[in-house]
Amino acid sequence: MVGNLEYFKVFYYTAKLGSVTGAARELSISQPAVSQSLKALEQSLGVPLFKREAKGVRLTGEGRLLFSYVEKGYEQIEQGVEKLGQMLNLELGEVHIGASDMTLRFYLLPFLEIFHERYPKIKVIVANAPTPETLELLRSGRIDFGVVSTPFGSEGDIRGVPVREIEDVFVAGRRFMSYKNRMMDFQELEQLPMIFLGGNTSTRRYMDQYLSGSGIVLQPEFELATSDMIVQFALRNLGIGCVVRDFAAEELESGRLFELRFNKMIPRRQFCVVTSSKSPLSAAAARLLEIMGCGGRESGRGTALARREQASE
Repeated sequence: MVGNLEYFKVFYYTAKLGSVTGAARELSISQPAVSQSLKALEQSLGVPLFKREAKGVRLTGEGRLLFSYVEKGYEQIEQGVEKLGQMLNLELGEVHIGASDMTLRFYLLPFLEIFHERYPKIKVIVANAPTPETLELLRSGRIDFGVVSTPFGSEGDIRGVPVREIEDVFVAGRRFMSYKNRMMDFQELEQLPMIFLGGNTSTRRYMDQYLSGSGIVLQPEFELATSDMIVQFALRNLGIGCVVRDFAAEELESGRLFELRFNKMIPRRQFCVVTSSKSPLSAAAARLLEIMGCGGRESGRGTALARREQASE
């Protein structure tokens, strides 16, 4: 058995300094305490470790063998403590984040830019995944936190903080100009070619659930992996695209696409920063969340905060 590790600490410094007095000074303990620890260690091992000399102590053959191992172990511990200090001071470490293309592009990216400028030695690893997969990564402890869009099923250990409002819209190109400025009923969409995201996204699930509440079930002609591609398909007049407004903002502003109007408002959703009470945050992850201001209560506060922090740099 290893026994009292404190004895090995005393042994390490005594052997390293070649002096009981030096070890006592380094450890801030008395010389008798050092001598007692060394005696107890020798008794537990059943072998003398030092030869006492007039000007200090010298390792025996057995002592040199033991020191060759203790030295490696103790220096490894010191390196570990040093690295831990670097992590706490944000000079070293990693942050693991889960985010979809949408939450990364329209919320998280400005904050990552600020964080990287301030803490360039921290490695940021982003798992690009839709909301359901991001939540699973969080539950399994593979990410520090995630940025997801509502709705999502939360559990007792999952905490979500709303950080930005988003709006779902239907957009179309010139082929469908007859619908521009018309007040439509959602039922009419069943007669039109539709372009949606695939089923394993919170956006698709939300729209399916919302429309089904009015007895409307759509069978899209195109199911795509990204909202950017939905915009591109709509620009080529392949159908009516369902996207979060941010993705089509430039095309709507330029007039290349227009937004369909309906006699019912689609309720707005939120981006949320999600954390798990089962997974304590690293110092780096906690600092990034502070920069993001995810505890704020105002919708859309995050992007504005990022711009202010960038301006102050």
